[in-house]
Parts: sequence; C-alpha cells; structure tokens
Amino acid sequence: MITLASDFGSAYPAAMKGVILSKTDARLVDIGHDFPRQDVRAAAFWLRETLPYFPPAVHLAVIDPGVGTERRAVVVRVGDHVFVGPDNGVLRPPARRIAEGHGGDVPIEAYEIRVTDPESATFHGRDVFAPAAADAHDVGSDALDTVERFEPCSVEPLTDLQFPSPTVDSEAQTATGEVLVVDDFGNCITNLPGDFVRGHDRVDVNGEPTPVGQTFEAVARGERLVTVGSHGNVECDVNHGRGDEAFGLEPGETVRLRVA
Repeated sequence: MITLASDFGSAYPAAMKGVILSKTDARLVDIGHDFPRQDVRAAAFWLRETLPYFPPAVHLAVIDPGVGTERRAVVVRVGDHVFVGPDNGVLRPPARRIAEGHGGDVPIEAYEIRVTDPESATFHGRDVFAPAAADAHDVGSDALDTVERFEPCSVEPLTDLQFPSPTVDSEAQTATGEVLVVDDFGNCITNLPGDFVRGHDRVDVNGEPTPVGQTFEAVARGERLVTVGSHGNVECDVNHGRGDEAFGLEPGETVRLRVA
C-alpha cells in the first residue's frame, strides 16, 4: 500500500499516481489532497493523527513550499512504515507518533534521495517523490539500502517540527495554548489537553463563559461549546456551525481557558 497526501488540489495528484502505477502494482490510498496550501504544520498534524491507524505502508506526503530549493528529499523509516517527502518537518510528527505507538523501541532511520536532473523544478511530487515511493514499496521497508539513490543519513540533521506546548496552572485553574488547526467543519483544535476541561460544566474561553459538552448536542443548534476531540485536545466548536467564526479564532491564535 502507498498512501498519498498533498496540498495539490484535484489534478496534480493524478500525475503522481500515474508515475507510481507505471512502476509498481501498489494499492493507492488517498489521505487527502486539500491540505491548507503550503501549511507544513497543519499537514503534519493531520498526518500524525491519521497515519498511525494504517497497516504497514509507504506514506507519500508532498506539502512542499520549498520545492526546487536546497531543501533535501528524504525517506524516513519507522519499523514497517516508510515516509517519503521533503525535509521540511512534515514527516517527523507522524513518524514519531508511530514510533511511540511501539513503546518508543522502534528506531527512526533516514535516507536522503539523490536528486538528479528532475524534469521539473516545481513538481518534485511527480519527478522525485513518486518514483521514490514506488521504489520503497517494491524493495520493502527492510531493504531500503538496496536502492541506489537512497543514501543513509542521520536523523538528527533532518528538519524537525514540534507542536507548541500549552501552559497549565492547576492551582489557578487556567490554561493557555493556541489553535493548531481548523478543520473543514470550522472546529478549532487547540494544543490544550482535554483533561483540563473534563468534569467541568463551563469554562471561560478568552474571557467568554462557554459550556463544556461531551458531544455537540450538549448545546442547542448554533450555540458555542468546548469539547474534547478524538485527538484528545480541547476544541472550540459550534453545534451545527463554525467555531472559528463564533470564537473569532484562526490557526496560531492564543486560547486562554479558565475554569468558571
């Protein structure tokens, strides 16, 4: 299996699939191609929350605002999972999450893809990463060093991406964090731990009293609420509405909670 993720929209992913299918008979599964354009952090978040649920596979992720520059093209291996994409941080969070799922006992290994004269300087998804994903699938995760253009390298120099940590004051019953992403429903997913709001009926969100609900239906349609999403983080949402609009929040903006 090869999974594909990008910010390309509708047409460009087909070219990547064409290259892969001309080289291998892998089963192709789309994670999504409508990630926020050139937003490496948002893509890394969604890949971290999605890819660990897959069986062993090659994961091709091309969110690549630095395409054609000196940024490296890399392959990252975690056990039976292989990640292929640009060295801009997008691969590290999902790789770490899969390693953590194995108790942290599975090492993360890296290879640099030797890039020689790609057809286009602006479409490495087709010319560099798709062929590399096909090669990785064909040789298997245990034999990546047999691929001539995969050069083993240290993981440490690879670009890392760490999500910001919240500040929680248990004594004052306050927590400060930020919005990591806004999903297609308008739900504002923060980095605040869900345990902070569990067991409470109401919290102040940036000074505004807001009900805490286990489900959206805990409040009337169109009403704001705070809940805990499937990822375990606090969300600022609206039942049958958009949380980003109701709370006036965007990715990167500060969220302050206080137990009411």
